[in-house]
Amino acid sequence: MTVPRVPGARLRHGRVSLALSFFVQGAVFALLVTRIPAIQDRYGISDALLPAFLAAVPVLAGVGSVGTEQLVKRVRPSRVLRCAQPVVCLALLAVGAVGSMAQVAVALAVFGLSVGALDASMNMLGVSLQRAYGRSIMLGFHAAYSLGGIVGASLAWAGAHWQLSLALLYGPVVAVLVPLALIVGRWFVDRERQDAAGGQEGAAAAVAPLAMRLLLPLCLVMAFAYIGDSTVSNWSAKYLQDVLGSSEQLATVPYNVYMVTTLLGRAVGDLGVRRFGAVAVVRTGTVVAAGGFAVVAAAPGAWAGMAGFTLLGLGLCVIVPQTFAAAGRYAFERHGPGASDMAVARLNIFNYVGFLIGSPLVGALGDAWSYRGAMLVPMVLVLVTLVYARSFGAPEARYGDGYERPRTADVG
Repeated sequence: MTVPRVPGARLRHGRVSLALSFFVQGAVFALLVTRIPAIQDRYGISDALLPAFLAAVPVLAGVGSVGTEQLVKRVRPSRVLRCAQPVVCLALLAVGAVGSMAQVAVALAVFGLSVGALDASMNMLGVSLQRAYGRSIMLGFHAAYSLGGIVGASLAWAGAHWQLSLALLYGPVVAVLVPLALIVGRWFVDRERQDAAGGQEGAAAAVAPLAMRLLLPLCLVMAFAYIGDSTVSNWSAKYLQDVLGSSEQLATVPYNVYMVTTLLGRAVGDLGVRRFGAVAVVRTGTVVAAGGFAVVAAAPGAWAGMAGFTLLGLGLCVIVPQTFAAAGRYAFERHGPGASDMAVARLNIFNYVGFLIGSPLVGALGDAWSYRGAMLVPMVLVLVTLVYARSFGAPEARYGDGYERPRTADVG
């Protein structure tokens, strides 16, 4: 199955605009999660109640992703993304500006539902745009997300350093990001879904049922990758300080290093996929990530532990974007673009499953056993990716993802 040609300039504009959308989402999400202690203090959320608030966001995001799977049968993913991204930004502002615990609960619920729709539609567009290009560009979008996360975390640090209120921190940022999201949304490039019978916008030929069991290997890979990611984000500081004896200041470094190496790995990852293929890149990333967990578990001191977290960033960063790409390619090859969107939406749910499982799993194992031993569990789970690595391969005797090669002059 081939993809209708899209003019080169439109492809380039679509690629840049979608990368900016990923950047915005990375910044917004980082601004939320890095200021959780301040949110807890502002609204008087107890330590016992905080886990319920935190768990509600990924649960509702999963609901939003499921809803998006149904919505894109009637509405183009680009329209879902245009609507969802400003709502996510405004929900962030509401989290910092409302006046009661009940109101912040509503704001977090809106954030969760809209971020599920945003993540699903954003990756749908990334997968379809990669098809139009005929070569790997998906890692570049996720690199933009990582860059946004670094910017957002830096802004959060500045807000904490200058003791800004949440409203004063979030207000100017949202005032910039909402117009940016609305502007870049004008240049999103959707898949072409013109069927012989009608050709109306969003109306595709009937999509054959997509068997979930056939996507299960990729769903497991996605969940295990996010278990590894949430282990770093939630436990790296505590592990370095409590287990490896670092200072409190040094304990803040591993996550920043992890984010930077994630950005670097994704920035060059597409070149690796084009040169060596997705299977080789995913296998290499898996081995590097597992090695990172092993180094962390065995580290004799803080600097060795930071080296392990650095390896984790370089390894894990390639797995998630390639999992989305593989699921979209698999579904498209068998059932067409509508099925590709369904596959991405379903796979996106396991992003949140991994996030929900990772932090409590490591915490429970650390308390019951040891935190060094607990680090070996996500290592083993990540290694499962090697079993399913062949699922990331493109059909043989075809170019790239199995689509027509664009002329060099058509795309940048």
